[in-house]
Amino acid sequence: MTVTLADVAARARVSPATVSRVLNGNYPVAASTRERVLKAVDELDYVLNGPASALAAATSDLVGVLVNDIADPFFGIMASAAQSAIGESATGRGGGEKLAVVCNTGGSPERELTYLTLLQRQRAAAVILMGGALEDPEHLAATAGKLTKLAEAGTRVVLCGRPPVAGDASAAALVFDNRTGARHLTEHLLDLGHRRIGYVAGPADRTTTRHRLEGHREALAAAGVPEGPTVHGPYDRRSGHEATAELLARDPHLTAVVAANDTVALGVCAALRERGLSTPGDVSVAGFDDLPFSVDAVPALTTVRLPLHEAGARAGRLAMGTEEPPAGGLETVPGELVVRGSTAAPRG
Repeated sequence: MTVTLADVAARARVSPATVSRVLNGNYPVAASTRERVLKAVDELDYVLNGPASALAAATSDLVGVLVNDIADPFFGIMASAAQSAIGESATGRGGGEKLAVVCNTGGSPERELTYLTLLQRQRAAAVILMGGALEDPEHLAATAGKLTKLAEAGTRVVLCGRPPVAGDASAAALVFDNRTGARHLTEHLLDLGHRRIGYVAGPADRTTTRHRLEGHREALAAAGVPEGPTVHGPYDRRSGHEATAELLARDPHLTAVVAANDTVALGVCAALRERGLSTPGDVSVAGFDDLPFSVDAVPALTTVRLPLHEAGARAGRLAMGTEEPPAGGLETVPGELVVRGSTAAPRG
């Protein structure tokens, strides 16, 4: 049975004219109404009538790049590299140029699904999802469904720095080895003699957070060293600054702090300075990602270097079909421990 515009309007509890405006994008519509219409369109698997139905299997010149926060250098570097690679794949005017559109989800699972729906309706040529996934079974199932529909319509799906979605075997995935990188980072601190190590983790519901924390704990367990205090928060400077107070309250004798990423590590260093503590003289600090500012911090940050630019560029080429997908559709991308001045042996 063919689904009609009226069916979508009834499901979304709006007029057919409103549905048309949302799908055509030619008239301002309230965000809540737009999301309700798009949800109804998705649930009913509505395809525009006549000519649009015949075009449903074709793709457009649009490539969607989904990130949590484009202001975060982690995502900015990868998105920029992907966009450059997408542009370089063109063969000249009229020769396969694609429009790369960065979709900033703000970490919202609802916005992520909405963008995937919009890209499906626009018959996107490719979709790249960057960064860790939300560890919520309902959201993961919904995401797998979206990606399957996109792939079935001819859209290339690429995951960059993100684990494969269970139930979706259609995506090419470049996955950072966060667990091993975090283990090596903590082993470095243990080798220096640290035994009281605090940890500022990212949001508890993200895959990246879990994998980095697991690597940290694996290193401690292998060395027979008890876990120090752990505080969760966003991947930003403020989180590191605020978490430091809690870490020191829970263990005033900490000699090292491992941060969820380099931005968080800067917040840790600032909080230590405000308390009259030096880095690494009193407390060593380590980050993760090796973002551009890490080498210019004072002292420069010990961290784990992830090949963000290279991974983003490869994601762009995979999206354009100019690079072969990894064997089995999945490749684990290693990080590299970079030792700088923010870590040293504890005093005494």
